[in-house]
Amino acid sequence: MCTTAERFGSLVFGDAVMKERLPRETYRAMQDAVATGRRLDLSVANVVANAMKDWAIEKGATHFTHWFQPMTGITAEKHDSFISPTPDGRIIMEFSGRELVRGEPDASSFPSGGLRATFEARGYTAWDPTSYAFIKGRTLCIPTAFCSYGGEALDEKTPLLRSMEAISRQALRVLKLFGNAEVTSVKTTVGPEQEYFLVDRALYDRRKDLIYTGRTLFGAKSPKGQELDDHYFGSIKPRVAAFMEELNDELWKLGVPAKTEHNEVAPAQHELAPIFTTTNIAADHNQLTMEIMQKVAKRHDLVCLLHEKPFAGVNGSGKHNNWSISTNTGVNLLEPGETPHQNARFLLFLCAVIQAVDDYQDLLRISVASAGNDHRLGANEAPPAVVSIFLGDELSDILSSIEADTAYDAKEKVQLKVGVHVIPRFPKDTTDRNRTSPFAFTGNKFEFRMLGSSASISSVNIVLNTAVAESLRQYADALEAASDFQSALHDLIRQTIRQHRRIIFNGNGYDGVWLEEAERRGLLNLRTTPDCLPRMLDGKNVALFSSHRVLSETELRARYEVMTENYAKVLNIEALTMLDMVKRDILPAVCAYQKELAETAAAKKAFAPGASCACEQTLLTRMAELTAALYARTETLEEALLNAGNICDSAALARYYREYVLSAMTELRACADELETMTASKYWPMPTYGELLFGVR
Repeated sequence: MCTTAERFGSLVFGDAVMKERLPRETYRAMQDAVATGRRLDLSVANVVANAMKDWAIEKGATHFTHWFQPMTGITAEKHDSFISPTPDGRIIMEFSGRELVRGEPDASSFPSGGLRATFEARGYTAWDPTSYAFIKGRTLCIPTAFCSYGGEALDEKTPLLRSMEAISRQALRVLKLFGNAEVTSVKTTVGPEQEYFLVDRALYDRRKDLIYTGRTLFGAKSPKGQELDDHYFGSIKPRVAAFMEELNDELWKLGVPAKTEHNEVAPAQHELAPIFTTTNIAADHNQLTMEIMQKVAKRHDLVCLLHEKPFAGVNGSGKHNNWSISTNTGVNLLEPGETPHQNARFLLFLCAVIQAVDDYQDLLRISVASAGNDHRLGANEAPPAVVSIFLGDELSDILSSIEADTAYDAKEKVQLKVGVHVIPRFPKDTTDRNRTSPFAFTGNKFEFRMLGSSASISSVNIVLNTAVAESLRQYADALEAASDFQSALHDLIRQTIRQHRRIIFNGNGYDGVWLEEAERRGLLNLRTTPDCLPRMLDGKNVALFSSHRVLSETELRARYEVMTENYAKVLNIEALTMLDMVKRDILPAVCAYQKELAETAAAKKAFAPGASCACEQTLLTRMAELTAALYARTETLEEALLNAGNICDSAALARYYREYVLSAMTELRACADELETMTASKYWPMPTYGELLFGVR
C-alpha cells in the first residue's frame, strides 16, 4: 500500500517525472520554460508530448484534453483519444508536440462579451507549461490559456499570466536599484482558503431552488442555528470525516497541497485550506478543488454547496485569498528584515500594496462582485463592501513615525530613517487578526477576505498583480531618475504613506460608525454588483490594464459585459425558480392544509356544537391572508420579469433586477417563510432548514 508521500502528485506529470523520463537537454529546456515563461521549440515539445503520453497511458489514460477556464467561472475540456488508425486496420497511440502546445475547441458558445459573433466558432487553447499536466479519470489534462481567433483573451488564465509577468517586470526594476542583481524573476503566491456546505443528497434532491440556483430561495429559520458557536472547530461528524479523508486523498494525488480542514461557524459548513503556491498554479488547484469536492461528496450521498449564501440567517461561505510576492531566490518581499537594507525594501513593497489598494479599491470590489456575493458583503459575517487595509498597531505606528519624521517608541526612541535605521523586529503575530477587514496584513502576506466561495481566484489576483505592478512602475521611474537613492527612497515612502493613509483602518469593519468614517475619508462603498461594475471602464482602470498589457480596452469591455449580463441572468433564474416553487409546490400545500383545518373545524361543530374552533379559525384567517398575499406577490414578480424583457442595455437591466426583481423576490419569500411556520410538516413540500443544516450525522 502506498504511503501518503508516495501518493502525493502520483497523477501529476511534475518535475520529478519529467526528470526521470525526459532527456537531460529536454528537461533543462522545460525547467527554463517554467522559470522564465519562454516558449518551447516544437522539437522539444514533441519529446515532452511523447513522454507525457507514455506516462499517461501507463496510468490508464486513454484521452487527452486542453483544460481551460473560460469566463463561465468553471473549467472546460474537450476530450480526444490518443488512438490513430494504421493502414492495416489497427491503431497506434500518438500524441504530438503540436497537439500538446495548441488545441482548437469550438468556442462559439462560451461567454465573450461581444468579442466575437456566435457563428465565429474558432478558438485556440495554448499550453501553460508552468502548470503541470495531470490525470483526471482516464484523461490527461493539460492546463492551457484560451483565446479567440483574433488573439483576444476569452478566459481567466491568459490575463492572470500577463499580470504575473507585469508585476515581475516592475519588481525586477525596483530590486535592481537595491542591488539584487541575482534575482531573475518575481512571482506572486497564493493560498486560497475554501469554505463550503455539505447537505444530504436525498434532501437536496427535493429542493428545486438548490438544484437550479445553488441556494435556498425559501426557508424559515431553524429553531437552532449557529447561536451557540458549537459547530465552529467542533468534532467532525463521521460521515463528514469520511468525505474529508477521501477528498484529501484525491487532491493529494493531483498534487494539490490540501493542508487544513475544520468545521466552520454555520451548521453543515466546513473549510479546506492549502499550502501556498505560485498564483496561476493556485488558481488551477482551486478550480480542481471545487470540482473534486462536488464529485467526492456525491460518492458519500452528500452534496457540496459552493454558493456564497445557500442559507439565510446563518453565515455564508467565502474564500480567503492569502497573497504574497517572492523572488526566485526565495526571498519573501513582504517579510520584514533584519537589516536597514532589507527593511527599506520591505517598506517600499508594503507601500506599493497600500497604494495599489487605495488607487484601485473599485477594481478590487469589482473582482469579487456577483449576485451571490452581494448577499455576504456587509452582512456582519464577511467584510463590508468598503475596501480597507488592516496593518496592526505596531506596523501602523512605524509608518506614522516615518511619515512624521518623529521618534518611534520601541525599546528606545529612534527617529526612523528609511535605509538607515533598523525597523524594530516584531513577531508576525504582533497584533490580533482582524476578521472584519477586507485586506489584512498577517505577518508576511495579505489576506483578502472578500471573495465569494464559488468564484475563481484569478480575477482578484489579476487586479492585485497589475495594481501593485503600477505602484512599482511609478517607484522605479522616480528612483531611477534620482541622484541620491537613499534620500529619494525615504521621501518616496513618506509621501506614499501620507497620500494613502486613508485606506488603513485597524478597527471593527462591522461597526456602522466605520462606514460613516470611510465616507468622510473618501473611500468607496459599492454595496452591490450593479453599483460597482460600471467603474470597471473608468479611464484610470482602462489605462492600468492596457499600459501593462494585461487586458486591452476591448477585452476589458468584454469582461464588463459578461459580468453585467451574468448578474441579470442569475436573478432571472432565481425568480423563475421561485415562481415555479410557489405555483406548483407551496400554494397547493398550504391550500391542502387549510382545507384540513376547515374540515376539522366543521367536524368539531357537527359533533360537539359547543366546542371551541378558535385555534382553527385563527390559523385559517392568518393563512388565508398570507396565501392571498403570496399569490399577489407572485403576480408582482411575474410582472417585474415581464417588464425586464423590454430593457436592452445590460447596465440598466442589472440595475432593474436589483431594484425591482430582487425586491419582489424578497417580499414573496417573506410570505412563504411565514406560511412554512404555520403549515403542518406533513404538508410542507420541501425539506426545512433544520433538516438541511442538521441532516448529516
